[in-house]
Amino acid sequence: MATVPARPAPFAFDPDTTALLVIDMQRDFLEPGGFGETLGNDVGQLRRVIAPTAALLAGCRAAGLRIIHTREGHLPDLSDCPPAKLLRGAPDLRIGDPGPNGRILVRGEYGHDIVDELSPLPGEPVVDKPGKGAFYATDLAELLTGTRSLVVAGVTTEVCVHTTVREANDRGFECLVLADCVGSYFPDFQRVGLEMIAAQGGIFGWVATSTEFLAALPARHLEEIS
Repeated sequence: MATVPARPAPFAFDPDTTALLVIDMQRDFLEPGGFGETLGNDVGQLRRVIAPTAALLAGCRAAGLRIIHTREGHLPDLSDCPPAKLLRGAPDLRIGDPGPNGRILVRGEYGHDIVDELSPLPGEPVVDKPGKGAFYATDLAELLTGTRSLVVAGVTTEVCVHTTVREANDRGFECLVLADCVGSYFPDFQRVGLEMIAAQGGIFGWVATSTEFLAALPARHLEEIS
């Protein structure tokens, strides 16, 4: 077992039963012209998590941890997008409408895919999800068979990250959310979202930094990372 100094208490994990879950690091959320920007958000608030997440991915790959990526998006005919979601955004820049990176949040479009800096490697599963939580209408639970602990990165902290962590908590997973590898368009939401996870003795999980997590990997893994 390894231990990470975390809030509200140290987080113990076994690398053999731990997976890294990287949530929705997609062009449509992180780059200009995507769905995030059409809602009036500053994508620069999310782009600051790319560099630490890239370092995290490198470390976890060297350590041999299982890595799973997710993407939020919809079928080309939008049959899996409910009206309440479809009607969000500017009238001519909603889900399914043409944007600079293809149809917004539609599977198979350029903007729907993960940013180049965090591209999955062959063999790393990519879970396409129609909702905010990564367990809803996906095979994520089956992919996590034998996994006990989840290390969580991605965007946005208060929406897809929070929803997924809550879903995971209800399914018995122990979740460590890495504060520098999750991001929000709103600094206040980022702060409060992380506080909520670790509140009341870790009601949804633990919070640490990626540096603290990588430093806690067993010595043999640290040698590989360095």
